[in-house]
Amino acid sequence: MTTSDTVVPEPTPEQAALFARVRRMMLIAGLTTALAVCAVLIAVGYRLFKSEGRAPEAADITATLPKGAKIVATGVAGDRLVITLDIGGVTEIRTFDVHTLKPAGKLKFANEP
Repeated sequence: MTTSDTVVPEPTPEQAALFARVRRMMLIAGLTTALAVCAVLIAVGYRLFKSEGRAPEAADITATLPKGAKIVATGVAGDRLVITLDIGGVTEIRTFDVHTLKPAGKLKFANEP
């Protein structure tokens, strides 16, 4: 036997029971952690595929403009469709959601008297 060899005594029955309990608790903690990570990955994957995985539905929508209104400009900014209107000398900007085409906002510009 050399000086680098160490003798490891056999664990007592109490120590063996403690080791078994610690192993069991670590197994439970590891499985719980793995289950939590899987749940997070499933939630993230579901959100990604649900929002970007399907094509937007085609919709035929008729938007009515006020009498005498003229469309000056249109554009897309992010997820919004932007329409600039001239309504009797007053400029108005209307925004719509690109996916649903529902109105998202209205901004009016007027000259000071």
